[in-house]
Amino acid sequence: MNWTDGFLGAITVCDREGILVYMNERSKQEFARSGDYDLLGKSLIDCHPEPARTFLLKLLAEPMPNSYTIEKRGIRKMIHQTPWMVNGEFKGVVEISFEIPMEMPHYKRDKNTNTT
Repeated sequence: MNWTDGFLGAITVCDREGILVYMNERSKQEFARSGDYDLLGKSLIDCHPEPARTFLLKLLAEPMPNSYTIEKRGIRKMIHQTPWMVNGEFKGVVEISFEIPMEMPHYKRDKNTNTT
């Protein structure tokens, strides 16, 4: 069993052309709820409406990390997209998505800060 299948979040990976090359079990479940089932080998670009499509194309052309939160059906999620690198070569984009609380504490952990 792959460790990512037990991860309580969706892990989705596409290559440099936007073709889906990996989805853990949670990712497959998330897309199945949207009516998309067998997406491996298909274009992730086609799954995105504007302006998300244009931004995904930018991530594929100019590898950089991107993070944001969303709320959908009363559930808040953290989305983190990051370049997939192998031996310093850009191979595509990894997206990790997981649920977060509606209200979440933020701790500043600087060396000289006395906060929790």
